[in-house]
Parts: sequence; structure tokens; C-alpha cells
Amino acid sequence: MSRLIYANLVPDDVILADKAYGNYVDLVLVKQQGADAVFRKNHLRKTDFRRGKKLGIGDRKIVWNKPQQCPKHMTFEEFEALPSSFIVREVCLRIKRRGFRAERIIVVTTLVDTKRYTVENLTFLYGFRWSAAEVNLRYLKTTLKMEMLTAKTPVMVRKEIWTHLLAYTLLRTIMWQAVSSSENTVFQLSFQSTRQQFNLLLTLLATTGKRQQRQWRQLLLEQVATNLLTIRPERSEPRVLKRRPKPYPRMQEPRSVLKAKLRV
Repeated sequence: MSRLIYANLVPDDVILADKAYGNYVDLVLVKQQGADAVFRKNHLRKTDFRRGKKLGIGDRKIVWNKPQQCPKHMTFEEFEALPSSFIVREVCLRIKRRGFRAERIIVVTTLVDTKRYTVENLTFLYGFRWSAAEVNLRYLKTTLKMEMLTAKTPVMVRKEIWTHLLAYTLLRTIMWQAVSSSENTVFQLSFQSTRQQFNLLLTLLATTGKRQQRQWRQLLLEQVATNLLTIRPERSEPRVLKRRPKPYPRMQEPRSVLKAKLRV
């Protein structure tokens, strides 16, 4: 499903992903849209920086040949339409995170201009993948209360998941619209503050006339654009529970069984 995003890419877009996408087919599909990719290199491809055109220490351009096997997410006709070879850039990045040892990873990218896209720039750019994947997933689970789903059937669980995704997309759209006329970027805005501001004005947006709705909407965008996050590079927080659990045992049996035990 994630590969459906490729059709919406436009020139100057850069897509980041882990090594599940660091292969020939995904790189070519992204480049065909006029966009660029920075993917962690798939472990099935060996790396030897002595081969290819050397661009620096741990940095090279090399020709990748089209694989022989068609991937499951493509038809045979689509696979045959791909070029027989493709030039990619392989870079060894040194990722630093506070509290952890520095990690060396190898990424493959279509950004082959070494003067414009230095190793330092690629390292900084790939660092955004953590925010895009892990932090945004936390917004869904924690901020939008998706940690525990209440539905009991597969159909309702799917509906509940889609509802959370719809709410997340709505709030992100508001954040993008809020920064469209300001000097700030969407990464400087608070997702939680956007949710709170939207909830405050939700009733007014739903019950007033169109003219007043436009005024309330403009006020919402202004409020969202002014709630900037504090710059906290390499922020690290302890993973602990603030509220202490109640002194009751966990429910490990069906309710009917537990109620029967009470009657004994």
C-alpha cells in the first residue's frame, strides 16, 4: 500500500524509507515521477566501495542492473517496462543519537550531485525519517488515543483505524495550511496544540454560517501558526509511566468465569 504514494510524487519531492525499499525497482519508480529517494540499502545487495566511481570516503556512484525476478507488487508488463540499468549513489552515513552509540548505515539515493547534496546533508536529511515514521506514529497512538482500540470485530477495527488516520490527516492538513503564508515550517508546529485548538473551535465551525466559518477558520490557522515548538535538538525523555496502576490483578480469564468464582 505504501507504494501507492509514488503516483502522488512531484518534482523536487524527496522520499525517505528504510531498507525494505532500498532496491532497484523502488528507486526507478520514484525517479520516473521526477522525484528523488533516500533509502537505506537493502541487505541483499553487497557493498564494495572499491567498485564504481569514487566520490569520497564511503561515497560512490555505481550502475545497478535490473533484477531478473519480478517483484510481487508489480505486473510482468510493468516490470518489463523498467530500464535495464540505473545509476545510483551509495553513501555510508554516521548516525548519532543521544544516549546511543554512533551507527554507520549505507543509503542509496538518486541525489547524485555531491556538491549540492553532501554527506552531511544526507545524514541530516535521513535523520528526518525517525520523525516521519516513529514520532508521527506516536502522535497516532498516544495523542489521538489509538493505543487501545475498543471495537470487537475485524470490520469495526478497520473502521476505527481509518477514522484515526482521517483525523490525523485533517490535523496535518491544517498545519500545512497554517504555514503556507508564514516563514515557519510545519516541523516547528505542535501537533498536540493543533488538536486542542481545533477542538475548541469545532462547534463554531460546524454550526455557524459560511461567512463566519471562514473567519473562524482563519483564526484557527493563525493560532496554529503561532504555537511553535521549542528547539530541542537530540531531545531524550525517559520511557516511564506517570500514573501508578491500581492494586488489582490483571484480567486473564473470561468475565463469566471470574463472576462464577465470586458466587462460589
